[in-house]
Amino acid sequence: MASTHSPDTLSHPQPGSTHDEPKHTGIWKRPLKPDGLVGWLTTVDHKKIGIAYAVAALFFFLVGGVEALLIRLQLFRPEQELITAETYNTLFTMHGTTMIFLAVMPLSTAFFNYIMPLQIGARDVAFPRLNALGLWTFILGGILLNLSWFFGGAPDMGWFGYAPLTGRQFSPDMATDFWVLSLQVLGIASLVGSFNFITTILNMRAPGLSMMRLPLFTWMTLITSFLIILAFPAITIALVELMFDRHFGTMFFDVLGGGKPILWQHLFWVFGHPEVYILILPAMGIISEVLPVFSRKPLFGYPLVVFSGAVIGFLGFAVWSHHMFTTGLGVVATSAFAFLTMLISIPTGVKIFNWIGTMWGGRITFTTPMLFAVGFIWMFMLGGFTGIMHSSPPVDAQQQDTYFVVAHFHYVLIGGSIFALFSGMYYWFPKVTGRMMSETWGKLVFYTMFAGFNLAFFPMHILGMTGMPRRTHTYQTELGLNGPNLWSTIGAFMLGFGVLMFVAQVIYSLKKGQKSGRDPWDARTLEWVTDNPPKFYNFAYTPIVHARDQFFESKHGKPERRMEKLAPDDHGIHMPDQSWWPLILSIGLFIAAFGMVVLGQPREAFPLIGGMLPEGDFSIWEFTVPGLALTLFAAFGWAYEGPGGFHVHPPASEIQDDEMGTVLRTAPTRPEPNGHSGH
Repeated sequence: MASTHSPDTLSHPQPGSTHDEPKHTGIWKRPLKPDGLVGWLTTVDHKKIGIAYAVAALFFFLVGGVEALLIRLQLFRPEQELITAETYNTLFTMHGTTMIFLAVMPLSTAFFNYIMPLQIGARDVAFPRLNALGLWTFILGGILLNLSWFFGGAPDMGWFGYAPLTGRQFSPDMATDFWVLSLQVLGIASLVGSFNFITTILNMRAPGLSMMRLPLFTWMTLITSFLIILAFPAITIALVELMFDRHFGTMFFDVLGGGKPILWQHLFWVFGHPEVYILILPAMGIISEVLPVFSRKPLFGYPLVVFSGAVIGFLGFAVWSHHMFTTGLGVVATSAFAFLTMLISIPTGVKIFNWIGTMWGGRITFTTPMLFAVGFIWMFMLGGFTGIMHSSPPVDAQQQDTYFVVAHFHYVLIGGSIFALFSGMYYWFPKVTGRMMSETWGKLVFYTMFAGFNLAFFPMHILGMTGMPRRTHTYQTELGLNGPNLWSTIGAFMLGFGVLMFVAQVIYSLKKGQKSGRDPWDARTLEWVTDNPPKFYNFAYTPIVHARDQFFESKHGKPERRMEKLAPDDHGIHMPDQSWWPLILSIGLFIAAFGMVVLGQPREAFPLIGGMLPEGDFSIWEFTVPGLALTLFAAFGWAYEGPGGFHVHPPASEIQDDEMGTVLRTAPTRPEPNGHSGH
């Protein structure tokens, strides 16, 4: 077969592509294999990065789940000694940290990565290599946190890290340093991802896709990204100050040196309460996509749902002190934060009424995604009601540090976030894999998880009202707490069994699931226009949008509201090249952070090989400086490498393969029917 490709072009593995820029970085050749281990390590494809985020987040979700089951096993019966009090402290600290920073947040990021660019008609995110950097810093940050298990024990001061528990006096070992440094690395991952998503949504929307035509999930991605870049500086400052207290003798939080432990609480909750909405707004976005599809109606009150999401995000920064009512803030401050906390229930209620309005009068189909979506509304409302109770300072004072609070936030974060994320996984599984998941097994998973969740966490309301304090590793028989704790443990294991069935169903469906076709749900938004799974360039043409819910309008709407298509010109579609530098830069950050963890610690503390190392303490030159040098070297290589890229020429048949739109400009004629072209 004749070809006009240059040798470089022929060596490029992507079908129908030409490489028009040097593929040499000046240091080594660019990676060009899209598959295999090298392909995954160097990928900048938003879909692969989304899948990698999901796999890693689900792994950490299982780890956090096992930690929770060990906690519940200890509390199954009164006065048990299955695990020590010290191990119990470690388990609830790691469970909270893992679930928030390594499971729920990155699982939302997986959806941002995979779904959002498809929903706006883009071929990738604005900064593909920055996207890869976010992935690797997240994974290495998670590894750094869990390395603590092998260096004398994991953190045990609570996921909130209150001062003075985190000071050298009460936490002299490395566990707290692992927690401090890993959260800083994870913060880098969250920030680079957020800047990327904001730039992508604001600048890379398809022609005609105005802000008020954006799918709700994309809107919530945008608002969540703004929350992250505004909230994370507070926790970053707090973590840096704590690191300086522990390593360099400052006293930001040491009361003996004039520091203020209450400063930590303010900085932590200025981040911590928006963090709740960072976890819940993506869930609300998913629900706002699923409900209209399975109600056969457009989202009721679209502008109000968008506006409510923005108001929730804004007010989220004004309520942090309701976590500190019992610290003695004073009457005025306490009253103001109580009022603002009650106020935030209004936009949340608006969303719930609009979701109910969406279902009202619709032709509802109770598929598995829909069941999880409806379960989300119900469970999130229960969690919200108890949240309103906490907005009252006298009530909060009664419930402070009891199991009532544990019940409240698990109804919000499991009944809310996790149920919505499961709804999204069932809904978009055909999009990602091209295969369906069994409805029978899906419904079995839902009912098992729903029953297990309520059995596990509803009795905790009773335990809290009875007076059982949280973070206690045992209780006496005569306190009358035996029954609720027993049922709570049984429910937790039922919930865990439901999650295990889900994992088995995913593995089975990847191999044996029924082929989905392009539009298994009669969906509404633009991501379903593409193949399942999409090709690496997403769209063979540029979609031109004329309506909200464009895909549904193209199928069922008036002719003038159907999507149009703009074929690529002679240059084809430009796609970014793969790169090693994001991974190398992440490794540099990991080494530098690890060096700060072990700084000043005896070399014998190093597991397995500590006895073979020379006597003395770790200095800044052994890990931190080499790690920073590698980071700077990678940054230089990244800049010198340039964005690169290659051009793709999809075959004309792919542009014309449906009847939903009109091609405004014909694709250039090419000599080969499979789409290969000289350039």
